[in-house]
Amino acid sequence: MSQFLMNEKNNLVNEAIAGVLLSTPWHNLSRLDLGDDIRVVVRNDWDKSKVALIFGGGSEHEPAHAEFVGKGMLTAAVCGDIFASPSVDAVLSAIINVTGDAGCLLIVKNYIGDRLNFGLAAEKARALGYSVEMVIVQDDIALPDNPQPRGIAGTALIHKIAGHAAEQGQSLAQVKTLAQRAIKGTASIGVAFSTCHIPGERRDNRVKEGES
Repeated sequence: MSQFLMNEKNNLVNEAIAGVLLSTPWHNLSRLDLGDDIRVVVRNDWDKSKVALIFGGGSEHEPAHAEFVGKGMLTAAVCGDIFASPSVDAVLSAIINVTGDAGCLLIVKNYIGDRLNFGLAAEKARALGYSVEMVIVQDDIALPDNPQPRGIAGTALIHKIAGHAAEQGQSLAQVKTLAQRAIKGTASIGVAFSTCHIPGERRDNRVKEGES
């Protein structure tokens, strides 16, 4: 029996986001009203007086993205399609909507699509006059001497460290420096008992149920 519950896979991401918004006990999250294809979850209590933190990536890596938005953590999360990076327009929309004079730090996992789309959005935002910096999380040490390690679970620690600094009113340069220091000192290994799969497709288990 499947442990995955959904209605229609084509609307899975939007429904998951709606569930997050309904379930937060503090009612401090909302989604930008920019259409079904641009999925940006933001803090309702954000006043743009402090450095904004934006993170995002492909959906169906749970918990991820929207679940880390809140006081002392992320200001906004940009959610892409299932296992697909969010678009440049989606990231740019997030930057424009949450960034004030204090600036914005983009926290990006080390995947080609994420680096490309967040990087292009940062360039466009700077051309519009926004102060934007970006850091790349690469904490995966599973493969020795990997020239491009992935950003995985350690990313949550970067959110917390940078988020605390931003909440305390530190400058964009200070928040970025702390984030970079945390990235350099973070290492983790991801372990999977089954292959990743697109919802609605047949699952290929590596480890049978009941075995460990």
